[in-house]
Amino acid sequence: MKGMTKGSPLKNIVLFSIPLIIGNFFQLLYNMVDSFIVGRTLGVNALAGLGASGSLMFFILGFSQGFTSGLSIPTAQAFGAEDYPKVKRSVFINWLSSILIGLILTCISTYFLRDILLFMNTPTEIIDYTYDYLKIIFGGMLMTILYNMLSNLMRALGDSRTPLYFLVVAMLTNIVLDYIFIVYFHWGTFGAGFATVISQSVSVVLLMWTIRRKWPLLQIDWKHLKVEREELVHHWKIGLPMAFQASIIAIGSLSVTFALNQLGPLAVAGFTASQKIDQVVNLILMSFGVAMATYVGQNYGAHQFDRIKQGVRSVTFLTLTVAIFAGIFLIFFGGNLVTIFADGNSQADIYAYGQQYFRFTAPFYWLLSLLFIYRYTLQGLGDSFIPTVAGIMELIMRVIAAFVLSQFMGFNGIVLASPLAWLGALLPLSFAYHKRKNRLAEQAQKDIVQLQES
Repeated sequence: MKGMTKGSPLKNIVLFSIPLIIGNFFQLLYNMVDSFIVGRTLGVNALAGLGASGSLMFFILGFSQGFTSGLSIPTAQAFGAEDYPKVKRSVFINWLSSILIGLILTCISTYFLRDILLFMNTPTEIIDYTYDYLKIIFGGMLMTILYNMLSNLMRALGDSRTPLYFLVVAMLTNIVLDYIFIVYFHWGTFGAGFATVISQSVSVVLLMWTIRRKWPLLQIDWKHLKVEREELVHHWKIGLPMAFQASIIAIGSLSVTFALNQLGPLAVAGFTASQKIDQVVNLILMSFGVAMATYVGQNYGAHQFDRIKQGVRSVTFLTLTVAIFAGIFLIFFGGNLVTIFADGNSQADIYAYGQQYFRFTAPFYWLLSLLFIYRYTLQGLGDSFIPTVAGIMELIMRVIAAFVLSQFMGFNGIVLASPLAWLGALLPLSFAYHKRKNRLAEQAQKDIVQLQES
């Protein structure tokens, strides 16, 4: 466990972020390995089939990931306040809520899967690839939800390294199983999905084993198997808006996929390959944001309000620097990188799509860096309303790009959905953070007066 209420704010956040960045990179390798093996062995249609699954996975699994992230924020606040019985009650609420939401989402998503794919106008050449992959991913999503829940609980208590270790093990397991299931068993995209579910299950088992041996604060016994109504409401007031926020953003991605499907399998494959590279930058910047949620949550619980402002200021400068350099690099070399996902027959086309993709996204990564800092800072403070409004703005911008700009600009109009979404979300987040920052300064002054009087 690591408290983040003392010491250099920037040092605390960076040291916490490094395992998150590495972990998110390995998480990304899950899908990258799937895409690489599928694209190289099964061809461009199978690769496009995986690409068509991305936005729907984001919609369903994003809801659960947002929910579990929100549930862990009261845990971080209780830990920062050193209220350990409350931490244990929070852990039980996390377990209960995650299992419930996991079972509900599994039933709904698996039952309506093919109908949803048909509604999204998924091309006939790739729909079976997409269906085979998603039916196993959604069927085993409870393991994904439990992994996210356990990882978020550990991070709430300041440990971002332990989830990383087991994620690496799971990723290596995924690579081996991908190769076995796809190349030797010839299970196609179903094999890629099955490998991912087994790998996630390995992570869950290892995390539970570690908690049982080394984490008494995350263990619950009979006296903690009770739910205080106020605490349950507090958890769900943060968790549900964060879940809906993720789903709102995902609806925007679904609209982009719908428009992209009109351009054919090759455009879908080019967009998919480009996103794999784009996600590397996205996850690095998001890792600093996730670190801010834990940092802010702990310091807010400890009433260390000045440290919150110091942390935001320092990390903003750092992430802006990363975003600018990453953008410059991908403008020049992004097209070359995406060709690793294509076979020899389609590399030239994939390169062209990659060049177009990064010409319209990479110059605007600085917007994304600010978006993550402000969004996760507000969530760490327990504010879930404004991030939800920001999610709605993202949805509006993506829909405009998907259904309006794509008519005039084709593929380029669809690519512009991301920069427009970042800008639309950043406006309310920036305004809300600066307003909240002034209120924190007032609260800090009140705490000083009360301390002097006592």
